[in-house]
Amino acid sequence: MTQSINHSRRSLFSRRKSNAIRPPWVREDIEFTDMCTRCSACITACETKIIIKGDAGFPEVSFTNNECTFCTLCAKSCPENIFDLTQPAWHYKAYVQETCLTNHGIWCQSCKDACEPRAINFVFSIGQAPSPHIDVDLCNGCGACVAPCPSQAIHIKLPTE
Repeated sequence: MTQSINHSRRSLFSRRKSNAIRPPWVREDIEFTDMCTRCSACITACETKIIIKGDAGFPEVSFTNNECTFCTLCAKSCPENIFDLTQPAWHYKAYVQETCLTNHGIWCQSCKDACEPRAINFVFSIGQAPSPHIDVDLCNGCGACVAPCPSQAIHIKLPTE
């Protein structure tokens, strides 16, 4: 009985893994929610307004309406030691889901048109709509391809997710 009570108490305080995309340049050696004071400085500074107040008031990135320009304003505005501009912005990449219109025979290239690093190309096949291919080496995870997608088929995530 005591063992199950202790296990229950531990589970109350265990960290819940968040799938939230944190702002770029967040230090990889910290637990973001331990260091962030939720002051909203990065949210206010974000020039494209993709940093929003997420779960429990912590900043997270939403590509619903715009993209990250990697302007560094979020990192420079933070009063805490959360950001490191000497490391890569992040490791997120764009991935196309099964809901892509091309999988249903509809010709669409809105994601390619929005992709500035030209990481999205289309593969042509006889008798089918061209299908998107994302070069993960070129993709910087900016999210420019997300909002224009009419079927919400593009998701930004870590390569291991």
